[in-house]
Amino acid sequence: MSRYRFLAALAVLASGTAQANPIDQVRPDAPELAQFGTLPIGVRTLEFTNPDQIDVLSVTDDAVPRYDRALTVEVWYPAAEGTVPGGTYDTVLRDGQTPVTLTGRAARDAEPATDGSYPLIVISHGYPGNRFLMSHLGENLASKGYVTLAIDHRDSTYSDQAAFGSTLLYRPLDQRFVIDQMEALESALGAITDTSAVGVIGYSMGGYGALVFGGAGVTEASTEYSWGTPNGLLSQHLSGSESHAALMDDRVKALIAIGPWGRNAGFWDANTLAGLSKPTLIMAGGSDDVSVYGAIRSIFEEARGTDRHLLTFNHANHNAAAPMPAPAESWEPVETLDFVPFEHYADPVWDTVRMNNIAQHFATAFFDLHLRGDVSRRPYFDLIPEADAGVLALDEEALPTDDHTYWTGFPPRTARGLRFETLTEGN
Repeated sequence: MSRYRFLAALAVLASGTAQANPIDQVRPDAPELAQFGTLPIGVRTLEFTNPDQIDVLSVTDDAVPRYDRALTVEVWYPAAEGTVPGGTYDTVLRDGQTPVTLTGRAARDAEPATDGSYPLIVISHGYPGNRFLMSHLGENLASKGYVTLAIDHRDSTYSDQAAFGSTLLYRPLDQRFVIDQMEALESALGAITDTSAVGVIGYSMGGYGALVFGGAGVTEASTEYSWGTPNGLLSQHLSGSESHAALMDDRVKALIAIGPWGRNAGFWDANTLAGLSKPTLIMAGGSDDVSVYGAIRSIFEEARGTDRHLLTFNHANHNAAAPMPAPAESWEPVETLDFVPFEHYADPVWDTVRMNNIAQHFATAFFDLHLRGDVSRRPYFDLIPEADAGVLALDEEALPTDDHTYWTGFPPRTARGLRFETLTEGN
């Protein structure tokens, strides 16, 4: 037995079954708001088509053909009372071929809740990725009263990854389009979806799209890259252009960008990042060598047009926070990749479930504050920068004393290896 087969066998034994790839785990030491909410969850797959769009893959020097751009989305939502929890997701690994079954708490095609209105959160994967990569956030936030929607971005999934120029152009456009579609949805699901208060979560290229969508138009130089979007078509998102201004959306109230790609390759500079106008929470690995941590810090420092936070997982790489736990099947090599698929999901330093739980905690506080106006969530952001320096000082009734500086919501001894920074608009 090879080393990789041995490790895969251990993963299967640890999970109890070859098909157990849970995306809904919450560790006993998770921060407070990582816990699932009280609402039952439904999930369904929808198909949307955006007509008459530029077919980036077929563009030539002489022609800009158009096509109907079909998108598959997965939607999690508060379900009707009495919905029995539990279900599966059939997907594929990073190689785009190997079938994988994931398990979670959402009930497939359950009836939506019959009352209430729930803010919409759009989830946008990396390049490549798919709509299940951040399914842990989809389920977790839906259980707390959000409708969450994850996109399969065409030309950018494991199964159809194509020229990068399509991803550069379409990330913010896809994000805007699916919001429009959910607003127009005439069904019980549409009836409970509140598109007047929308959040966007983007990972890597999804983070790029979220920042462009949120006001950070791209530089002129990036519209001319030979390896980018052909024929200067990325000028549609050029900072200061009328077309980019038209993309802005008052329905979107807040953004989470996880390991956002783009500043490292000159798609933004200090001037263009100043256009970001939505409150933003950035999450990143302190050793990210894909989006490059120093470049991510530049996004945080240069986006002076809005309030923003930076949560750093010290020593983590590009897979910090966003990807679901690596499926057991990913522990084995595949013929079509020159790396073990496990590397696409996991981090060599941090436990994935631990990072997922921390992301769920902060995402819950952030969207509760900005989409619902729940000011009781503010203490979860009033933190000393270095978690390791936090002092746990409680009185006999377990209430914090004046010396207490431990991170709010984190159990004793668990706020380690993290850094949290805040900058306000204008600074």
